[in-house]
Amino acid sequence: MMANDHGTVLATMIFNLVAPAGVIAPVGVELRYDSRNPYEISMKLNVGTDGQVDWVIARDLLADGLIAEAGEGDVRIGPRRGFPGLVVIEMSSPSGQASFEVNADQLADFLNDTYDVVEPGDEHRWMNVDEVLSQLLSHNL
Repeated sequence: MMANDHGTVLATMIFNLVAPAGVIAPVGVELRYDSRNPYEISMKLNVGTDGQVDWVIARDLLADGLIAEAGEGDVRIGPRRGFPGLVVIEMSSPSGQASFEVNADQLADFLNDTYDVVEPGDEHRWMNVDEVLSQLLSHNL
């Protein structure tokens, strides 16, 4: 059964890019949650004149990373040791890597807003499995 009342949550915030030698540069980020893709959170990072960088992370990964270190691949999230109220998000790809410090309360507020749209554990009710399989098969994945 698929739920029909789709919803979206948007939030803008500042992530602090931690560069080598401890230099910090603020980066504007838009977080987006859409019940049509209930397991994921999209992040658009504004990288100035170069445009934006898009990432997709699992909603559960964000939730777990607010409490303890989480993630085993391209994205790792966890509380910053010795600095209560900060979360570190580390992202890596073949083209580079980045580490951000983010206000934990702002992330938690965004996450809680997503739970108002789709409760944890109910994600499967919001997906059209036939549509997802069709998309995967059309890309030969």
